[in-house]
Order: sequence, then structure tokens, then C-alpha cells
Amino acid sequence: MVMFSLISIGASISLLVLQIFRAVRQVPTENREWRDRPPWLLRCVWPVIQLLDFYCTRFYSDERHDAVKRRLVEAGLEYTFTSGQFIAARWLGVSGVWLLGSCLLLTYDSAEFVLLLILSPWGYRYPDIWLARVVRTRNTRIDKDLPFYLDVITLAVESGSNLTGALTQAVKKAPDSPLRFEFNRVLRDIRAGKPRAEALRQLTVRVKNDSLKTVIAGMIQSERSGASLGSVLRAQSNQFRAARFAAAEKKAMEAPVKLLAPLVLFIFPTTFIVLGFLVLSKMLQAQIITWAPLVWAYTWPG
Repeated sequence: MVMFSLISIGASISLLVLQIFRAVRQVPTENREWRDRPPWLLRCVWPVIQLLDFYCTRFYSDERHDAVKRRLVEAGLEYTFTSGQFIAARWLGVSGVWLLGSCLLLTYDSAEFVLLLILSPWGYRYPDIWLARVVRTRNTRIDKDLPFYLDVITLAVESGSNLTGALTQAVKKAPDSPLRFEFNRVLRDIRAGKPRAEALRQLTVRVKNDSLKTVIAGMIQSERSGASLGSVLRAQSNQFRAARFAAAEKKAMEAPVKLLAPLVLFIFPTTFIVLGFLVLSKMLQAQIITWAPLVWAYTWPG
């Protein structure tokens, strides 16, 4: 009977492994020659993400996929993930938290680790939190680099070049950055035959940045009305640079207020403890305080 049970268990495990192998074999191979490399943590589990993408994300509606695609485009990661792969990363996060919680629960046999299983929805939300952080970092970098690009474009326009040539010079002279990538994409769209105004409008759709949207609107309006593009860009560059200095001054003025809590919670109590010990030592040496336990503690071990 025991032998029959062992044979049944071995056969079941063998069938399960065979089914998993067949499921993995049916996943098509992805061509990533024109795609960017994903983060290193996802590269370690990329076959699992492809498996979940192939079998699970097909049940999501087109609206859900389009929403994820818009977020990936806004973060500049549309060439890194597909919408299905990002959704699969969410479910992988849930599975990872559940697996970790189960292992800890079995290892330590403590009900405290059930809390980790209860918090498993955060594994689903973590890719969205990471994506939002990437979007914020990208927008901050765009706001920082925009005045420099405007200066280069302004100099090129005032020297006689058109807007396309000025964008080309800005892309050539500027270091690698999200704004350089987006302007380079605009130039590729223009070379492919798309109208310049339409290519610039697509830039504002991809990047949700108010400063960049203002600049693009000024470029399109100047080109349509025939106004001097150089003067418009120079005024915008000065305006953004002044706004950036004002934001830096605001953060500098907020620094003392933000330092107040660490001072009250950590630095002031430590200072009072040091000063109190000195005062207490003087009082013990002058025999103003004669409480026996305190005197013994002060003179111990001598």
C-alpha cells in the first residue's frame, strides 16, 4: 500500500512537471533586439513574466491595456515593457509576497507572519509605485534640462537655422537625458514624413510636463503666426530659469522648518542629557544630593 502511494505521488509529480514544461514550451520567443533592457530584478524572473503574460493577461480588457500603455509611455518605458508584461509583473509581486510569507510561516511557525500575507496586495501595487517614481524623476530631469535646451535652440534659430535644424543641434550637443530622447524621437517623426507641428504635439501627449507643454505651444504658435521664434524661446528660457531659482529659494526657506522636528526629537534631548549629567555630577561632588543609590551609582565601581 505504501509502495502504491509512493508510485502515485511520483506519477503525479511527473505529470505536473510535464504539464509545466509543455506550458513553458508554448510561450513564443520574444524578439528584444529593438527593446531596452528591463531592470535587473525583473531580468532574473523574466521567463516567469513571459509565462504570466502569455497565459493570464489576455483576459484583461483593451481599456486596461491602453491605460497601462499610456503610463509606460509617460515614464519612457514603452520600449522596455509591453502592457501585458507590466501587468504580469504586478501578479508576480503578489505571488512573491505570498511565497515569502508562506516560507516564513512554515519556518518559524509563528502567526505574526500572517500579517505579511495580509499585506500581499502591496506586492500588486509596488510596480505602480515604482512607475510613478520613475515618472516623477523623469519630469524633474526634464524641468532641469529644459532651459539648457532652449538656450541651444535659441542660438541655433538666431544664427539662421530653422526649428528642425535647431532641434538637431540641441540633440547633438546635449548629453544623454530624457529630453534628448524625446527631441530625438520628434526628429525621427519629422524625417518619417510627419508634419513638424504634429510631431511636437505628440511630444506633449507622451510627456505630461507643464513646462514642456508651454514651450511646445509657443513653438507651434510662433511657426503658425510667423513670429520671431528666437525671442519667444529666449523669454521662455529666462522665465523657466527664474522659476527654477525661485523653487530652490523656496526649498531653502523651508529647510529650517523641516529641521525643527529632528532638533526637538533627537538633538535637544541629547544636549539636555549631557548638561544634566554635568550638573548632577557637580551636585553629587558638593554633597547637595545625598541619596544613597544615586551616590553609589555615581561612584561605582570605585
